[in-house]
Amino acid sequence: MPVTFENYKIEPADHAAIARAEAMLDNLAKPPGSLGELENIAKKLAGISGQVYYDTKKRCVIVMASDNGVVEEGVSLAPQGVTYALALSFAKGITGCAVLAKQFNADLIVVDVGINGEINNPSVKNRKIRKSTWNIAKQAAMTREEAVQAITVGIQTAVQAVEAGHKIIGVGEIGIGNTTTSAAVLCALCGLSPEQTTGKGAGLSEEGYRNKINVIERALQVNKPDPTDPIDVLAKVGGFDIAAMAGAFLGAAHMKVPVVIDGLISITAALVAYKLNPLTKDYMFASHASFEPGYRHAAKSMGIMPCLHLNMRLGEGSGCPIMFAVIDAACAVLRDMGTFEQASIEDEYVEAVKDADFHIGRL
Repeated sequence: MPVTFENYKIEPADHAAIARAEAMLDNLAKPPGSLGELENIAKKLAGISGQVYYDTKKRCVIVMASDNGVVEEGVSLAPQGVTYALALSFAKGITGCAVLAKQFNADLIVVDVGINGEINNPSVKNRKIRKSTWNIAKQAAMTREEAVQAITVGIQTAVQAVEAGHKIIGVGEIGIGNTTTSAAVLCALCGLSPEQTTGKGAGLSEEGYRNKINVIERALQVNKPDPTDPIDVLAKVGGFDIAAMAGAFLGAAHMKVPVVIDGLISITAALVAYKLNPLTKDYMFASHASFEPGYRHAAKSMGIMPCLHLNMRLGEGSGCPIMFAVIDAACAVLRDMGTFEQASIEDEYVEAVKDADFHIGRL
């Protein structure tokens, strides 16, 4: 049976607060709905917090790091040691995500949940389940107990981040081979073929791409994950990083803070969290549309749309700091724009504007 994590309850969005935010937005000096997705973001934040105004000044990106045994099958151009190297590069602040986080005033929380090596660096939290998952083409990635343990690490990391004052969280990862595990998880959860979920990752050749698809097919045949049980899917064809990320989405929702989805691996983890508890969607914001084909299937399964189209496929959580800036913009609109009355705009024009059909994409 799926684990319910009873100690981490999640409440639905506050629809009364959404209505208050909508009324305030419609009274600002602009045609109703004319700021499009920024207005939807502002309303969703109200639903999360129960307050019309939301403060996003203190924010962080949680980066889950783990290795994947499936790299034995030649599914990635990069050697497994790159995961270790990237974790240390995060500590130095020189990865793509780290640079963007600094640019947009976000803290980084890097967590080792399964790197195939020992990292002794205070900037990388050691919550290692063990060194790397097993090769999913030959056996299950992990035990069910390990999957639950990894999810719990993610929940606890998000809870601790909020307790430390962070008001918004992004969820990213590093782990060579995790586009393969993500594709396999999506196949299992969504009933899709490997061709539908699998991309070339970091520049695979056509031969390498076909091998990657064959490896995923073998993994699904060998392990037979149960699509009705997200924990079983994670344990059999997932990774410690995906499981911990799913936990971070659950933990953020439990703590009633907005949580930002990055690219393919992040949205796969978000889908796992959603399958475990559909209320998590009330707290999720999708940053950018990943270049990887599996992304759109995961987004469609949850009924969630990315805000940004930048042809990004880096991972790491790199889309999250950029989305933080967009969310800041939505908050600024609601907080700082004047009303029609404050702008001394004539009543006749105000009534004409409010009667016009400008409303777009209501929640």
